Amino acid sequence: MALLCYNKGCGLKFDPNNEEDSCIFHPGVPIFHDALKGWSCCRKRTTDFSEFLSIKGCSRGRHRDQRPEEPLCPQVSSDKDHVAPPNGEEIIYQGPKSAEALQKERPSSDEPKTKLPHKVSASLAQALKKLDICRKAEEEKKEGQTVLVGTRCKNSACKSVYEGPETDTQVCTHHPGAPVFHEGYKYWNCCCIKTIDFNAFLEQKGCSTGKHRWVPKQDKKKVACRYDWHQTGNDVVISIYAKNANPELSRIEANRTVLSCEMQFENEKIFKRDFHFWGVVDVQRSSVSMLPSKVEVTLRKADQVAWGKLEDPNFKVQAAEEASEEVAAATAAAPEQPDYDIDDDDISDSDEEWAYDTKQRKPGEEKDEQRSRGEEEVLKLKEVEEEMKKATEERRRAEEEKERLEEERRQEAEGGYEDMPDLE
Repeated sequence: MALLCYNKGCGLKFDPNNEEDSCIFHPGVPIFHDALKGWSCCRKRTTDFSEFLSIKGCSRGRHRDQRPEEPLCPQVSSDKDHVAPPNGEEIIYQGPKSAEALQKERPSSDEPKTKLPHKVSASLAQALKKLDICRKAEEEKKEGQTVLVGTRCKNSACKSVYEGPETDTQVCTHHPGAPVFHEGYKYWNCCCIKTIDFNAFLEQKGCSTGKHRWVPKQDKKKVACRYDWHQTGNDVVISIYAKNANPELSRIEANRTVLSCEMQFENEKIFKRDFHFWGVVDVQRSSVSMLPSKVEVTLRKADQVAWGKLEDPNFKVQAAEEASEEVAAATAAAPEQPDYDIDDDDISDSDEEWAYDTKQRKPGEEKDEQRSRGEEEVLKLKEVEEEMKKATEERRRAEEEKERLEEERRQEAEGGYEDMPDLE
């Protein structure tokens, strides 16, 4: 019985008892490239498919009645993205996570913060030594200055005048808090005695006692620093341009989503800010480098993804907090000024003029004036209380009228208009 040969390029029928060189075939595989067709085992190429099929084999051997084994190819399903490998193992390709997935996996900003290790450059250490020497010299110069006779006490609401060393033994009655001006009322936040008249506010007696302060207090002021950032594949670098930052008085802490910076630089300036990150960082592999011109915070990314922004756009509370802190800082800075006669447009007397123009009063006159002032303060307090009661009553009436109108509108919406005739 004749059998069909399955060798490539043969296709003849043969007797099972065939010889070693009875079959002429192609041992290679067909190649189709750039409109040329041929076999990998020989060099002959053609553009016509019929000529390709008639190319004579280049090797000899026995005829075979079995189909040759085809090379294994990956199994492709109807889904173009799913390719089954030949060995049966599943290969998973994971792309970048979506913004929704990152937001769900985002750690809480309330996690405890860790202080980042900092490295101080040699040039910064040298600059800090020079600043320390200059600061000590200024302090010695201030201590050596003598207080002039007639200088007023710089504590708020204290009107004592320096007349000599014996004045330091007197008790200073002053307001340690800050002045508050809100909705027409004026008061000190340490005692909260509210008044409408500005002169009565200035005449309020202090609620605390202590020592006189003849030299204005130089407090550290909070300032805003320029900052910038850039990123690499693994890190995010924040550059804060604070010159000569003091590492001993600075604190830089972070958790996986928040960076808290509080730095003191140039002796009296303070920069304080919180950064709520766009992504997630690895705190253990982050560090701080302090240079004379800036402070660099290097943060290692937890995931190697590009950040769209430095801070999370969903966090909008930071702006409100900064505004409230600025208002509080401006309010707290007001009482540190030497009372109310330091402005250029102020028409009140200076320290020297006030001291020399003050007449010597008799003890009896001072007691009468104090008694009359006390009676005036009581009357003003009563007036303020009456005005507050009137305002409260008006507010209550307005709320009742508003509730009545809302009730009428709700009833009309539910029941409609009863007097409206039916339309045909």
